[in-house]
Amino acid sequence: GSTTSAVSAVAPPASTGSTPPLATRTKSPPPGSTGDLGFSWAPNDESFYIGEIDAWAEVRGISPLLGVDEAGKGPLAGPVAAGAVILPRDHGLNGLRDSKQLTHAQREALFPQIQAVALGYGVALIDAATIDRDGIQPATHAAMRAAIADALKRAKLRKPALVVVDGKIAIPGLRFPQKTVIKGDDRCFAVAAASILAKVTRDRLMTAFESEFPGYGFAVHKGYGTALHLARIRSLGPCAIHRRSFKSTSFPADLPDGVLQDPVEKR
Repeated sequence: GSTTSAVSAVAPPASTGSTPPLATRTKSPPPGSTGDLGFSWAPNDESFYIGEIDAWAEVRGISPLLGVDEAGKGPLAGPVAAGAVILPRDHGLNGLRDSKQLTHAQREALFPQIQAVALGYGVALIDAATIDRDGIQPATHAAMRAAIADALKRAKLRKPALVVVDGKIAIPGLRFPQKTVIKGDDRCFAVAAASILAKVTRDRLMTAFESEFPGYGFAVHKGYGTALHLARIRSLGPCAIHRRSFKSTSFPADLPDGVLQDPVEKR
């Protein structure tokens, strides 16, 4: 029922000519690389560009490519979300990039467009109670597996040729070939699209929680450990969607129930 709106995102940066096409970079990978992608994915490698993973897969006949990313590992409240997307080669999504580099309006504009053009997409949420029970990383991986299954179901596919996972931690229990890529949401269109679906879905839910759990400011900080959020927890105590297993000596000892952890990654 969503209406596709014009994307106000800035266009992807034009090539400077300093980074050769992936197909030409086939020399032996340097230490710290994935070993078989043909380029380094070390965090200090700044020569990456959006779409290079997709291009690498295309020239090798690896299709379909499925990108997966999470949103909300670091917050003190609310669920962790994961998105999974399979894009066509000519998706036409102008301004598609890592969700953290886009404004709220740009993400909202791209959200229905991604859903409209994707060959398959999925989003999954794992709530705070499950995060407390299983831990944030297992909960994140559970969300990723569920999002992947949903995307494949929509695409009517049994399996992708390759799952590209943002970051450096592979998804355990996944039955498909996968490759972890640091800064994957800055290097792969499918991962960038997945990051947008995950973040928009989670942000909308946290905004809705504002009325269900008034006073915490969830619509503003989305559950992250801002000064406002910490102050409200001190005055109101934790609510049902706070992650009570998150503990840290970085916060004052008088915080109720030992809630809170330094945000792992503000997304």
